[in-house]
Amino acid sequence: MATDNLIAKLYESPKTILTTKDIALIWKETNKVNLLSKIKYYAKQGSLIRLTRGVFAKSNEYDLKELATSIYTPSYISFETILREAGIIFQHHDAVFVAGPYPITKKIGDHLITFRKLKDSILYNGLGIKQEKNYSIATPERAFLDTIYLSPKFYFDNLRSINWETCFELVKIYNNKQLIKRLATYQKYVQ
Repeated sequence: MATDNLIAKLYESPKTILTTKDIALIWKETNKVNLLSKIKYYAKQGSLIRLTRGVFAKSNEYDLKELATSIYTPSYISFETILREAGIIFQHHDAVFVAGPYPITKKIGDHLITFRKLKDSILYNGLGIKQEKNYSIATPERAFLDTIYLSPKFYFDNLRSINWETCFELVKIYNNKQLIKRLATYQKYVQ
């Protein structure tokens, strides 16, 4: 394949963020040394923007949520990010909050991405997670449960939009009796 076509192939992808694995699949490159040297060449040319180790953008117009979920897998957007968008909390946070395998905050450019660790049995369970654009995102109910699982005394501004029936179905994946009690307490508070 001519090298001129390699960048064109990347731009055919709907993704705004590409990992080294994504690029290898698009370019059909199985030789890791060749892959990394090509990536390095195009990053130096400015055709790819290196955001963090193994994660690249095609341009500065990338999707922040897509970036957040590309850093570690599995991961999905959750916690305050979803709760604010759903009107459940009103506080603005500059960071994007992500459920992932490691508890860490990363600063990439002007963006803060905060990962909160959930145990694998929860993280790998797809209930209450939907695929949106090129990333995974929690439903408001899943984000609510993730939040009270890790922060038992979290303050919520408006719980009226929560579907309690869905919450009581989803809470089973956490396998935590205290969480079920907490959920019932929050439900009682709203009614």
